[in-house]
Amino acid sequence: LLLDIGGSMDDHAKSCEEVFSAAKSEFKSLDYFYFHNCIYENIWKNNNRRFSEYMSTDELLRIYNKNTKLIIIGDALMSPYEITYPGGSVEHWNEKPGAYWLNKIKNYFDNFVWLNPEQKENWEFSQSTLIINELMENNMFQMNLKGIESAMKSLVK
Repeated sequence: LLLDIGGSMDDHAKSCEEVFSAAKSEFKSLDYFYFHNCIYENIWKNNNRRFSEYMSTDELLRIYNKNTKLIIIGDALMSPYEITYPGGSVEHWNEKPGAYWLNKIKNYFDNFVWLNPEQKENWEFSQSTLIINELMENNMFQMNLKGIESAMKSLVK
């Protein structure tokens, strides 16, 4: 599980916590890491230490098998530059754009989904949401009961 935290995701923190607290027993194992807005070269386990204790995204790909089921949760609300340009991150200088990392992750894992807590009817009004949904090969689902059910079916294909 890769979970977007901070900024606009603060509004969704409680619902994300509730969903995965309830679902934790449904998985053989559930490892989780955090990112902010878009996935870049590093992810972390502890948000309070995200600038000092992080793991490289490349390490994630070395640790986990390609048949690991990957769930990403995020509202995909950010500047499109964070996805499409080096240096677009709001927190640090990223040498490679978020799209590079999303493609790398997508091309590595056999099964992946993106759960979006925003209302689906609003996605078309966010350029960044449209970009990420396209990068994720339309494997973005609304984080509600129907969307989670569809996402889990997609993961087991």
